[in-house]
Amino acid sequence: MDVSGGNGQPRSGSDEPADRPEVPATPGPQNPDPGRETDHDSHDSHSTEGAVPEERPHVGDPGHDHRSLAHSGTGTGAGTGSGKGEPPQPPAEPGGGILMGRPFGVPVYVAPSWFLVAALITWVFGGQLDQVLPELGAARYLVSLFFAVAFYASVLVHELAHTVAALRFKLPVRRIQLQFFGGVSEIEKEAETPGREFVLAFVGPLLSLILAGIFYLALKPVEPGTVPGVLLAGLMISNLIVAIFNLLPGLPLDGGRMLRAVVWKITGRPMTGTVAAAWVGRALALSVLIGLPLLNHSGLFGGDADISSMDTVTDALLAAILAAIIWTGAGNSLRMARLREHLPELSARTLTRRAVPVETDTPLSEALRRANAAGARALVVVDPDGTPLSLVRESAIVGVPEHRRPWVAVSGLAQDITDGMRVSAELSGEELLDTLRAAPATEYLVVENTGEIYGVLSAADVERAFVKAMARPS
Repeated sequence: MDVSGGNGQPRSGSDEPADRPEVPATPGPQNPDPGRETDHDSHDSHSTEGAVPEERPHVGDPGHDHRSLAHSGTGTGAGTGSGKGEPPQPPAEPGGGILMGRPFGVPVYVAPSWFLVAALITWVFGGQLDQVLPELGAARYLVSLFFAVAFYASVLVHELAHTVAALRFKLPVRRIQLQFFGGVSEIEKEAETPGREFVLAFVGPLLSLILAGIFYLALKPVEPGTVPGVLLAGLMISNLIVAIFNLLPGLPLDGGRMLRAVVWKITGRPMTGTVAAAWVGRALALSVLIGLPLLNHSGLFGGDADISSMDTVTDALLAAILAAIIWTGAGNSLRMARLREHLPELSARTLTRRAVPVETDTPLSEALRRANAAGARALVVVDPDGTPLSLVRESAIVGVPEHRRPWVAVSGLAQDITDGMRVSAELSGEELLDTLRAAPATEYLVVENTGEIYGVLSAADVERAFVKAMARPS
């Protein structure tokens, strides 16, 4: 809090950055569940079976997703805490649709958008079945619905490949979500080496290729022109498309993650790899936007029984959606990489405000006088032995009129200090963010390793530091 009216002095024995932005007079309410770029095929995540990346990166979570598209894929998505004066938070429980199970301990959700795509696949595939197996009649739509479910089961296997690889490398996975045009595996941390990044990205397309091979072998003894034959052929082709598309060398597709790993290995800088793969991804998005309708119009995928044939309007719409997914995912990957590059600069010691200790019955006006005299910007309520009890909330101080402050005790404006609100002054980077996310609050008591009070860390200051890190050029 700026109890000195904006003229607070630096703490003794520790330099407080002179350019630190002033804390807002009234921090916003705590938002423990704001909702990151995370792993797909969707990953990064590293693969792309299809999920539209979120618009803003998870500034509190520098991990990535793997996204997989049914016919394309995308990359990392994340979000920031929306409330001012609080650290960016991931949801306590990921959510995101209907919980289907927890394979390997990772929750799998089906997003509402999946039902829209399932209906679309059922309708399109059903129309094509009418040409191949006209004797089915209305039952063709039941067969088409089975195909839609089986195809997304293949997407889930693709995502589980990323998940198993991430868990093998001890990278936490928040959730898997099946959604519009594919799935996304939200991996919370980045791979430590380019080799692991490459493997993490490659396993998704590899599993899709294996599935395509399995369906091909299963198709051999089946009589052509039958329901099993058409279903197996459709699943073989769709998994082959997913694998090939995800191997394209541009973020946020799996192939983009693989390209990033290669450039990272050559240059020694993950940021260089991200920039290269992201710009290739943007070029790929433009190619999809223009090239997909042209390819379909040329008749390359034509044929009376070809399940990939589409009319001109559908081609253009599909191309626009896939191009938007890829372009947005590439941009999110760049933003997340920039954040990760500057993350080590965030330090509890440099962001902490100097604080003065006051006893519980101290009038607010007297406490503010002492703070201003000491050049401090925060108040810590202590017992007679000097043990910290609570932190005076800046928003509560602002809410007390000046003429009432001599009659209001600081204890009535303070929040009790829980274990999670005690932060070591030595924390920095991702370790600091993890600590703040574990115990959402507006202020934290910062202590030395000896237990001595160092000061108070405002979540508003951390959030502003994030914004500055995101805006700073790499």
